[in-house]
Amino acid sequence: MEQLVILSKLEQEYLLHAIEGALPVQDARQFFLWTQGPLQALLPHQVMVCLQLGTQDELQHVECLHSTVLDADLLGRLVDREDGLALRLAHHCRQVARLPALLDAGPGADPLKAGQGLAAFQGELRELGLENMLMHGSERLPGGSTFFVLFGLPHRPRPRHAYFFELLLPHLHMSLQRINRQQAQARAGTLARPVSAREAEILHWVREGKSNEEIGLILGISGLTVKNHLQRLYRLLGVSNRAQAIARGMALHLFDRPPQPLARAA
Repeated sequence: MEQLVILSKLEQEYLLHAIEGALPVQDARQFFLWTQGPLQALLPHQVMVCLQLGTQDELQHVECLHSTVLDADLLGRLVDREDGLALRLAHHCRQVARLPALLDAGPGADPLKAGQGLAAFQGELRELGLENMLMHGSERLPGGSTFFVLFGLPHRPRPRHAYFFELLLPHLHMSLQRINRQQAQARAGTLARPVSAREAEILHWVREGKSNEEIGLILGISGLTVKNHLQRLYRLLGVSNRAQAIARGMALHLFDRPPQPLARAA
C-alpha cells in the first residue's frame, strides 16, 4: 500500500494471532473456524467468498463462508459460477491490475471516490444489503490464482484494512490451495470408475481447444464417437460442458501426466 500504516499494539496482537492461527489449517473445517475467529477479529465481515482460478483465469472452485443463514437468492448472486458478483469483481480487478481493492457503497458514499472503476458495483452492493466490500487476490501463478472478497464490513473500508488484508493474503492463498488439493484428491477416489485411457486422451485434446471432428481425425475415430465418449465422461465427472470438464480434470490432476497414445482405430 502507498499509505504508511502504523499498527496499534492491539492490531499487532490480532495480526500475530491471525497468522499463527493460519499455520495449522489443513482442512475446510479448520479454515472456516479460522475465518470466523482470528480473521474476524482483525477484519470483521458478514460474508467471505473464496475463488480459485486456473492458469487461464477460469473458475475452478468457489466457496462462501459465513456464520449466519443467507438468503438463497443472495447466495446465488454472490457465487454464481457464470455471473456471480464475486467472480465479476475478480475479473474486473484482474483487468485493471490493481489490488487490494475496496468499495464503500453505504449511505453518503461518493461514487467519485470509488477508485479502480468500481463505482459500477455500488448499486448492486446496496441492493444486496451489503454496502461495502474489501478484496484481494494473488497474482497469476503456475498452480492457479486465488481471490478473496469480504462483503459487509461493519465499518467503512479504509486503506489500513486493505493493508491488513495484504499481510494475510499469503496465508489465505496457501490455506485455500491446500484445502482444494485435499478435496480434489478425495473427490478422485469417489468417481464411479477410473477415467479410461481413451477418455483421458480425448479430454487432453479438448483442453487443447480441438473440436470433436478434429479430435476424431487425430485419433482415427469419428466425431460422433468422440461426442459419445465426452458424454460418458461428463456423466462420470458430474459436469455438463467442455469448460467444466477441463476445470474438473484440472482439479482431479488428470492433466498432470500426458495421456498414453492409443492405437489409431482401423
